[in-house]
This record gives sequence, C-alpha cells and structure tokens, in this order.
Amino acid sequence: MATEPGVEDGTTIDDPIAYFLEEQRYHGKSERTIDAYERVLRQFEAFVRAEGATPADATRRECMAWVHSLRGRRESSTIASYASYVHRFYEYMTRVEAFDGNPMALVMEEMGESIDTNPTRREISIPEMRNFVDEITHPLERAVVVTLLKTGVRVGELCNLDLRDLHVDTDAFGLDQEWAPRVALESRPQSLYVDSEPACGDVYNGEKRYASNKRKRETVIPVDQEVTRVLLEWLAIRPDTVSPAEPLFVDTGGDWGHRLEPSDVRYIVERHAREQGWYRTGGGASENVTPHYFRHFFTTHLRDRTGDRGVVKYLRGDVASDIIDTYTHDWGGQVRTVYESNIYSIC
Repeated sequence: MATEPGVEDGTTIDDPIAYFLEEQRYHGKSERTIDAYERVLRQFEAFVRAEGATPADATRRECMAWVHSLRGRRESSTIASYASYVHRFYEYMTRVEAFDGNPMALVMEEMGESIDTNPTRREISIPEMRNFVDEITHPLERAVVVTLLKTGVRVGELCNLDLRDLHVDTDAFGLDQEWAPRVALESRPQSLYVDSEPACGDVYNGEKRYASNKRKRETVIPVDQEVTRVLLEWLAIRPDTVSPAEPLFVDTGGDWGHRLEPSDVRYIVERHAREQGWYRTGGGASENVTPHYFRHFFTTHLRDRTGDRGVVKYLRGDVASDIIDTYTHDWGGQVRTVYESNIYSIC
C-alpha cells in the first residue's frame, strides 16, 4: 500500500478516511450513511495502528485480524456490514489512485459472514409498544416516537419536517398558536406533508439540510387524534427556532432551538429502547429497536389490519408513480378512510 497517499493530481492526503468521507458527501450520501462509515473506519484505523500499520499501508493480514477481533462481540451480519464499509473505502481509494490496492478484497471472499438484507426482527405487540410509549414523558421525545410509530416516516424525513408541513386543529386542544400550512395541505386538514425534495447539503425552505428524504414523490399522511395531541403538547413548549424555516422538531439541550438531526433521534430511541431491554450494544437489526424499526412496526401492523398493500405503500412513500397518483387523487376518500379505520392506538 502507499505510505503517502495522493490522488491523480499528486495532492497528498493527510487523512485518507476524512478524504473518503468528504468524497461520499459530495456524491450525495446521507449524513446517516457517512456517520456509519466514519464510526467503522475510525475503529478499523485504531486497530491497524495498534498493529503497527496505517490504513494506507495495511495488508490482508491486518484486515483479517481486525475481522477476527469482531467475532464474539458482534453478530455475523454486523461483521459483514462493517467489513463491506472498509472494502468500499479501499475500493474507492484505489480507484482514485490514492492507494495501490485493496487488501480487503480477498478478505471479503474468504469471510464466512453474510449480510442479512431481510433480518427477522424482534416481535413487539401493540400493547407492549403502548407500554413503551407510556414510559416516555418528555414532550419532544414522546412526539418524535409517536410520530415515527404512527406515520412510518424515515428518521431523515422526520427531521426535515417544518411547521408548515403540519395541518391540525389547534382550537380543539386549546393551543394559542397559529401557523399557515403549505398550500398542498389547505384542503387536507389533520394531515402531515412529507416532501421528496430535501437532500443532504441542499438549501430547502431557506435552510441547509443535513438529511435526505428518500421518497420518489411527496406524500400526504393522515394525522389522527393521538398524533395531534402529542404534537400540540410538544408545540406548546417548543423553543423559538433558530432557523426561519421553523423546524417542527428542535433540540431542547445543547443545540437549543436548532433542528433535530438523525443522530439526535437515534439517541432518543436508543436510550429508551435500552431502558426497555430492546437494545444491546453489538446487537443487530434482528434484536435492536431503532427509528427504522418503528417504520417496520408501522408497515407490519397497518398492512395486517388493512389488507391493503397499496395504501400502506403510498403512506410509506415507496411506490411507483402510477400507484401514488391513484391514491393522491383519492386521498380524502380511500387513504384517510383506510388509515383512520385501521391505525392502532399507541398512547
């Protein structure tokens, strides 16, 4: 491997990992993905340095020793995922001629672990989830968890929500606060708008975003009385926001008034899941409850209750344009009726 890595123009790279991460950011990777890469790559870097090498000159031996060090501490699928991150790092750095070769290539071929792309997840009943939610008392954290559980939005989509994306009846709950919902919601009360446009690094509604929405098209999601109540309880104490975009969810801690980021949401969920015994360091997707688990929970329970996969796919925002057009045109009929008749009570 090259001991002083550089790129095609001869520029020296002092920190190959930082260089790789910045390149991935330029390529549009989400902050969540970049955070995952950085966490694993820095752990790998610390290991190979303890072995007397660096990422730039590590060999197959150091790479294999690192993989072996993970066994017994991580699930097989987690090890495979971590190894794939390192493999992609070396593959990219080799392609830009910063490194001479990829020592992880052969290691990946020899590994017995495999990535489980469709893991069997922990089964949690609605009463169990209701007890979980009951233990969450902070208005912000409660609103975040309930919104994830009852709308199926992704964590990045939740963080990108602005106040204008919510249209609910504040008078019914005695909240002395008004705002103008976006035009797309004017004729659709009790609803939440999830746009497809926000992307990491782009300015959207006057604010630079640090998470991407992954929907192919915008989605209007019905909001029931439970979601309305927890959101208004949160808005009643929500701090003044730093951003003119008026984020729906903002930090109440060290970054007071700033938009919540995906890492903040993951921390909230992990902390409460640990207290419930639903999260363990080193546990994989089959064991740990994360924000993405809530999307799985929403999909599974609503699909089982409705028997209407089309509506569920529409709400998740991952359907083809012809199907989404059908439900968009009949939003006030089929979508809201199916949702309100079948959505579970969670708090």
